[in-house]
Order: sequence, then structure tokens, then C-alpha cells
Amino acid sequence: MSNFLLWENKIFYPASDKLLKTTKQIRAKLGDWPHARQPIRICFMPLPPFLGQHDVIIATGSRLHATDITFWVASGAAVLDASASTTIRLYRGDTIRILEASSRCDDWISALAAFIDCGYEIHDALCLALAWRHGDEHKQDPWPTDLSRFPRVLGLPDAPILPFAKCPERLGLYPIVPTANWIVQLLPLGVRTVQLRQKVDITNPYDLAALQADVHRAVIVGQRYKNARVFINDYWQLALKERAYGVHLGQEDLWYADINALMQAGIRLGISSHGYYEILVALHFKPSYIALGAVFPTSTKMMPSLPQGLTRLARYVHFLDGKIPCVAIGGIDLQSLNNVLSTGVRSAAVVRAVTQAHDVEKTIFALQSRFMR
Repeated sequence: MSNFLLWENKIFYPASDKLLKTTKQIRAKLGDWPHARQPIRICFMPLPPFLGQHDVIIATGSRLHATDITFWVASGAAVLDASASTTIRLYRGDTIRILEASSRCDDWISALAAFIDCGYEIHDALCLALAWRHGDEHKQDPWPTDLSRFPRVLGLPDAPILPFAKCPERLGLYPIVPTANWIVQLLPLGVRTVQLRQKVDITNPYDLAALQADVHRAVIVGQRYKNARVFINDYWQLALKERAYGVHLGQEDLWYADINALMQAGIRLGISSHGYYEILVALHFKPSYIALGAVFPTSTKMMPSLPQGLTRLARYVHFLDGKIPCVAIGGIDLQSLNNVLSTGVRSAAVVRAVTQAHDVEKTIFALQSRFMR
């Protein structure tokens, strides 16, 4: 039973039997998803006397005052200003997300409640809710997949003039390694997609010099092998200077990178994502591929969200099928790879499965064989 059903009318304040009935209908069709860790209360005017971190304030009438928004957000609540006809602003913590929806159906608030109950963060649930259309709950599979229905993310840096150069649809096994020495070792074993990921203090001249040398070596080695695809993580200036095959950027890096310079140089671009909102952000930049993660718990880096899991991964892959290549990433190893590939994704990034392998050659052979089934 869903969390909001346990709360009955308490999911909406003031209580609304109509909204609750529609929410139940939508949620029942979405399937057996893990429920939200905490029940969410969706509040309209007049607001309850006390607000907290599990409250979502929705304004659909007159535009909210900035002082009210600041006060409510400081109390821990999320604020959703839907007073404009096409633009919706979501305020949460110190983040403002702006979405443009050409149209939204009358059931979008109920859909928002249903997708939140499926465990999605508010910004991801909002993207799905704005893509929802009245009558979708009568479909055999009502999950939104039509990109044209989804909102557009506003306030981003300009998109590149042209799309980035394409990658193969099947990038296959994609090791992420800390040094060029690893790339020298992996390419002779048949690996053709690999990423150099180092985290160094580039203000330190010695660290910067070592990084420059490693990037240079990684690119040169990659050029010796036919169809080798060597991506450089984060350091887009070095990737541009060395004419690397590709560069991989996190969402925060997109604000600082010279996107058009990378595109015009013919460098491929991969972008990380952690849900529907960030997928829409990534699509804005017309990249060569989108990484979907983290699928499983990982200790290789700090993640901005909980693990996505296989069910969500399958939804993302289906959503992007035919639009752009996808790479699954996060905690993937030999034991889980078959289940990951069963979602339809055609590439999987691995880190510790390779860098901590007892026998690297045997491990690469075993991992590669999974992609040939």
C-alpha cells in the first residue's frame, strides 16, 4: 500500500477528495514501485500553521512574493510557483529550477503526488507530471516516454550550435581508470571505450604537469588503436588541447566548459545524469551520450542522489531509446552486469571491477563476453 494512501487526505492540505481520488487512480497504474522514504504533504493556500521539509507548497494563482518564498524555503519546504501559464519555478534549498511546459493537463498535481510516492525526487516527479496527459492512466503502460511532452529546462547556458559528433550506439564495456598506464594495459585486451578520470589540484604546478602528461599519453595511445575511444573526465581544456576523442562532464561542469569550442573541434561529449531532470538538462547540450547512474551504491565518488536501481534504469533507457546512446554507471561489476544489460542499455561503465581485479586480463575477458550474448 502506498505511503500517501496510509495518510489518506493528509497528503493534500487543505484536503481534496477529488485530487486524492485521481492520485490513487494514477498511482495504481504506475506499478509496484518502492515508495517515498517519507510521506509528502502538498499544500495550497491557506497554508498549514507549521511547515517542514516534507511539505511542497504549490501556488497556481497570483505570483508569489520573494519574501514568502524565502521564508517557506528556510522552513525546509519546497515551493512550486505554477502561477504562470507555461513556466514553473521550483524552489528548494538554495536551488531554483525553472521548467517550461507548453501545456499541462488538469491532473498534473495528482500525477506529481503519484510520482513522488514512487520515490522520485520532487524535481524528477515534476518533469514526469508535466509530461502526463489526462487519460494516460488508461493505457497498458502509462509511463511518460514522449520527449515532446516533457518540459524544457530554462536558465541553462546556451546550447551548442550543432549537435556533438556521434558515438556508436553500442559503446560496450567502458572502464574508467585513474592513469594512462591503465589505458596502455587495457587497449591491447580489446577494450575500445575507456575514460581517464583523475582528481588533482590543478593549482599545484607539479600535479598539473603530471596530469597534462597523462592526458597526452592517454590520447596518443588511443590513436594507435583502431576504433579506440578515449574520453577525458572533467579537464575539457586538456582534452581540447590534445584533440582527445571525447570528454566526459558532470552537470556542474556544463556551466564553465566552452561547449561550442568542444563541439567545433569534433570532440565527443558525454554527460552524467541522475534522473529525469538531469537527463533533460543533458539533452539541451546535444551530447554524444548520456551516462545514467548511479545504478548501484558506489564508493568511487560522492553521489548527489540515492542509487537509481535497475527498474529506473530500464525506464531511462526506454525513454532515450533511439534518441541518444546511454551508458549505465555506478557500482556495476561482473556479478551485476547481466542484470544491467537486461534493461536494454548497450554500454556499462565499470571502475573497481577492473582497477581492483585480481587478474585484469581474465576480468576483461569475462566482462566483454557479457556484451556478446
